[in-house]
Amino acid sequence: MTTNRGRKALLLALSVVAVAGAGVVSGGGAPAVAAGLDWGVCDPAVKPLPAQECAKLSVPLDYADPDGEQIQLAVSRLRSTRPEARRGALMVIPGGPGSSGVQRLAQKGAVLDGQLDGAYDLVAFDPRGIGGSAKARCGLDEGDRWMVTLRSWPGAGGDIDENVARSKRIAEACARNGGAMLRGLTTANQVRDLERLRQALGERKLSAWGVSYGTYVAAAYAEKYPDRTDRWVLDSSNDPDPKRVARGWLVGMAQGAEDRFPDFAAWAAHPDRADQGLRLAERAEDVRPLVLDLAARLDREPHPSNTPGAPLTGAMLLQALQQALYSDAFFPSFAQLVTDALDPAGVPVLPRELAGPMPDDAAAITVGVICNDVDWPRSPVRSYQRAVTADRAAHPLTAGLPVNVTPCAYWKGGATEKPVRITDHGPSNILMIQNLRDPSTPYSKGLAMRAALGQRARLVSVDHGGHGVYLGNGNACGDSAVTRYLTEGVRPEADVLCR
Repeated sequence: MTTNRGRKALLLALSVVAVAGAGVVSGGGAPAVAAGLDWGVCDPAVKPLPAQECAKLSVPLDYADPDGEQIQLAVSRLRSTRPEARRGALMVIPGGPGSSGVQRLAQKGAVLDGQLDGAYDLVAFDPRGIGGSAKARCGLDEGDRWMVTLRSWPGAGGDIDENVARSKRIAEACARNGGAMLRGLTTANQVRDLERLRQALGERKLSAWGVSYGTYVAAAYAEKYPDRTDRWVLDSSNDPDPKRVARGWLVGMAQGAEDRFPDFAAWAAHPDRADQGLRLAERAEDVRPLVLDLAARLDREPHPSNTPGAPLTGAMLLQALQQALYSDAFFPSFAQLVTDALDPAGVPVLPRELAGPMPDDAAAITVGVICNDVDWPRSPVRSYQRAVTADRAAHPLTAGLPVNVTPCAYWKGGATEKPVRITDHGPSNILMIQNLRDPSTPYSKGLAMRAALGQRARLVSVDHGGHGVYLGNGNACGDSAVTRYLTEGVRPEADVLCR
């Protein structure tokens, strides 16, 4: 669902202590005593805020054996700047799967605390498998860890033979090298780890701000522990259908790109772009065929880039487009990429995420969670090829990627446990917020989460494009709705639209 633009290995040199029992119970007011957490300085690699603290949390590798092997999770917090106004702890739950909560807190903590005016201690953790937490591994070949290879972009003309071979190779490597650590990478375990963190913090209840995949984690927690939730915010949700889970999320990307691309096309055709050297066409309707024609040409004949040995291909261009659609702020860099690729003498500068292989732990968690969460169909190759051919025609901006074969089709052992079903059972304390034109978690899929939650939720829809809403796109109406709920506990009486 979300691309983590800042994945780095976090080496937090802090003491390790086990969580003992349920910790000290508190209910607002002065900060709780954090039983089982030894707070200290954060590793400089995180680029922490000055007041940010870090610790390690001990959790079971396998919750079926709670007293067995323990692993350590990196935890971080920003204490309330106004202890007298503090009402509890707010969990910042990032996307992914595989994004670092510790880094997310470093990036968003200051502006979030400014909005909430000290109402919460802000807390986050790195999910098992990534960042400063215990690492997962698959031992994948370097060539299988590039974003355009780990993601199943079809070959030139839509051929998937290479995708099939790579998917089998990745699944076999993960089964051979991943062990119990890899099999433990599930949404269900992230929910259990979050509950252990609540206990260690000594909080009777938690509030939360979950974004993208983090909304599924937050919704699953609210389903399993409804009485432990206080004020719950789901920002950019996807369809929680337990029969499909991430498989459905992937399919939704095709519609998401279609919903969002007109925003980029209008921007790229605006006369103001001419002064910047980034105007791709005089009319917005001409931008789409230009980009698609370029992608087809690059698949036939890749264009040398600034990265030795990594020419710009059509798949790379379309992957760069998916990333650019996340935010208007990324439009200029993608327009520059297109401009340079159209120039025979140009040297396209690859986005950092496309200019080299992902670390093995990031690749492992990217495939591990989605393959462990739900069983994927073991369809014949010809079925995948037919689906890709049809989807390329219907949604050329994603070129068949959303329905292509993945390592999950060959995953050893299938799903780890039964996926959670999100229901309307529990307190009515959830606020959803969703952009109308989201490339990753499309609005139509967010409505499926809204329907599943029923009376538990209210939805704030925002007439904006991009992925991630709160404190992300400058919409005052949407931001104030979330801030008011987190600080005052006031939600709209009914679903609302922010123009």
